[in-house]
Amino acid sequence: MTVVGIDDTDSREHGMCTTYAAATIAERLRRDAGASIDRILLVRLNPAVEFKTRGNAALAIHTDCDPARAFELARAELESLAETRDDRTNPGLVVADVRPEADDLPAELGRFAMRAIREHLSIEETRAVIDGYGYRSWHAGNGRGRIGALAAIGAWRALSAWTYEFISYREPDRWGTPRAVDHESVFAAAERGYPAVWDTVDRGENETVCVPHTPGPILHGIRGDDPDRIRRVAERIESEPVRTSQLFVTNQGTDVHLRDLTADEAGGRAQESESKAGHPPAELQDGRSYRLDARVAEPPETRRGGHVFVAVATGVGEAQATAGDVDAASTAPSHHTLTCAAFEPTKRFRDRIRALRPSDELTVCGELADGTLKLEKFAVRDLVTTELVTPTCPDCERTMESAGRNQGYRCRDCKTSAAGKEQVPIERSLERGWYEVPPCARRHIAKPLVRGGFDGPIHPER
Repeated sequence: MTVVGIDDTDSREHGMCTTYAAATIAERLRRDAGASIDRILLVRLNPAVEFKTRGNAALAIHTDCDPARAFELARAELESLAETRDDRTNPGLVVADVRPEADDLPAELGRFAMRAIREHLSIEETRAVIDGYGYRSWHAGNGRGRIGALAAIGAWRALSAWTYEFISYREPDRWGTPRAVDHESVFAAAERGYPAVWDTVDRGENETVCVPHTPGPILHGIRGDDPDRIRRVAERIESEPVRTSQLFVTNQGTDVHLRDLTADEAGGRAQESESKAGHPPAELQDGRSYRLDARVAEPPETRRGGHVFVAVATGVGEAQATAGDVDAASTAPSHHTLTCAAFEPTKRFRDRIRALRPSDELTVCGELADGTLKLEKFAVRDLVTTELVTPTCPDCERTMESAGRNQGYRCRDCKTSAAGKEQVPIERSLERGWYEVPPCARRHIAKPLVRGGFDGPIHPER
């Protein structure tokens, strides 16, 4: 067996798409080498990497083609397709003579792939791994694409959670022109496929999420848990002619990019080996994504541009009061403060953040950038349900006044009194459970709530 890894062939300005390059290489392996293709992996890497285009995808083709022949054909296609007119495009190719179904894939490659999904890697250490195993490689520019190419090869060893995407491609003479896709047919197809097929549309924003706006070759991409269902959804969409299509096995919609720093590590999920629960919040680093427990420290604030920010306390000790007691909880100590943000593109998700109150207990997920956690989803663990207010007079129903320092409250007219403030219930629009950004704002790798498997009730966005 042979695994062909590629990355960094596209450009923000000039288009192209690495998935298209992989599909083209796979077709050439079939046609010119008589090879069979077991699968093509679409591997989303760290979404916080500076040099990415939109989705930071790397591809791996699993084939029975001879490694030397596969390298020859893949290199020829990349030299033709990669958008090297853009100085920021630095394509890379790595070909490994390994059997992905066996333990033939070195554990080191699995670790490398996981690091590429959660951390930042250098060209130098990538080159050292490639040379150490004697893999064939090619690159243009500075060869940064070799990082993703090698990570895509190791992904089958590293990951266990996979979903699917069925991508339809345009005729080349239409690239860069407006896409002709019937809006109503997309929504109708999405409704029939949901929930096994997800993030096809955003009903709240009336947006066809599956149709990109970039100048590249993709017409639409349908994502989901069932390959047959996503094919049927794609077939029901009325559009301009489809040149070709390809099914990809992918880590999209899995949340594998999140380092779990919560107290219970979400029940000991497979991330345990990569992030131990004992990591203190002080170790958070920009350019990584996290899941951690927090307590709302200050009221949310809407700033210029419609962005919503909320300060939370992390590293909360077990001896603190519960969120239901707002007065006691407000006096509990916290060790670290972190700013969380719901930016304007997250649309209605911002209203969820605005509904938070100090001392609400949460689990927050997102990417850390410039010290701010860019929220992708959060779970309400406990809500403040009461607050202390100045008592009202039982006779005249007017608000009492202070009777003096440590002397309680009194009504001067009715001569009634109260020893202190009284607790009253608070009406909350939030419930316990998970909330998420809408489909129009979701990252490829982020897990939609509708997929299930979360440690609490879910409130999915459609």
